Amino acid sequence: MNKNKLDQLKQMTVVVADTGEFEEIKKYKPTDATTNPSLILAAANKPEYQSIIQEAISWGKKQGGSKKELLSTILDKIFVSFGLEILKIVPGRVSTEVDARLSFDVKGSILKARKLISLYEHAGISRKRVLIKLASTWEGIKAAKELEKEGIHCNMTLLFSLPQAIGCALAKATLISPFVGRILDWYKKAEGKEYNNPLEDPGVVSVTAIYNYYKKMGYSTQIMGASFRNSAEILELAGCDLLTIAPKFLEELQNSQGIVERKLDPQQAKEKKNIKKISLNEKKFRLLLCEDAMATEKLYEGIRKFAADIVHLETLVKNFL
Repeated sequence: MNKNKLDQLKQMTVVVADTGEFEEIKKYKPTDATTNPSLILAAANKPEYQSIIQEAISWGKKQGGSKKELLSTILDKIFVSFGLEILKIVPGRVSTEVDARLSFDVKGSILKARKLISLYEHAGISRKRVLIKLASTWEGIKAAKELEKEGIHCNMTLLFSLPQAIGCALAKATLISPFVGRILDWYKKAEGKEYNNPLEDPGVVSVTAIYNYYKKMGYSTQIMGASFRNSAEILELAGCDLLTIAPKFLEELQNSQGIVERKLDPQQAKEKKNIKKISLNEKKFRLLLCEDAMATEKLYEGIRKFAADIVHLETLVKNFL
């Protein structure tokens, strides 16, 4: 019996579910799962997840502290509680995101990451099964460098450019999540054109370049393509270390037949002659990011969006207090 496209993809790439909904994760049997404030907010508004919210609130009230501290504690517990339920389903890891409002706060990001990890460990989960998501700002990269030294593994999100990817690799971050679809969105709007050929898709082109650079330079940081707009983007990145995929595309791939070809290969990347090493420090990072209008706009837009969804979550919790 021929394997569907999802099963074939799983043979060359670690498939990760991009959702906070447990039934969707059970359905497609991914290795890992990722969450973010937007996904948690969407799940938290559904009746079947209200018990998690209520339990987190009851637990938070027992911890004491000011109203501000209480709210922060409850939100941390909500994020970790979703992660704990997900870890009952997946054999691998779950990604849990640091508050986006800390994207330019090195110390604050480190403290929040430690708090999240302590909640997981208190629940009996090894830190090896948790990835802390941080925005790929210079401050997020600095925080990741310190956290990785403590054995707290980081997933660098809101990544749209090679300089961001290089900074994360130099910090020895465990994983990066370049946002394929959001890159495509920007170019479609800026250039007023469609990209029907996945080979020309700007998001695919960006992740392919990052992949080849990483493998050529021998970096240990893994690449997880994220934020897809269609299944063609996903298949064009077959062979990437990991791909985090929304349920609707997991379903589409599971229901599709045909041969899935490996498009990214580490050995082929190592043999490429035209890839030169790029030196990077804070000044050069900030300049290169500034010069990339797409990466700059999408990074800050993403931070704003995740921060807004945190505020919505806070409002949701306040209604129960």
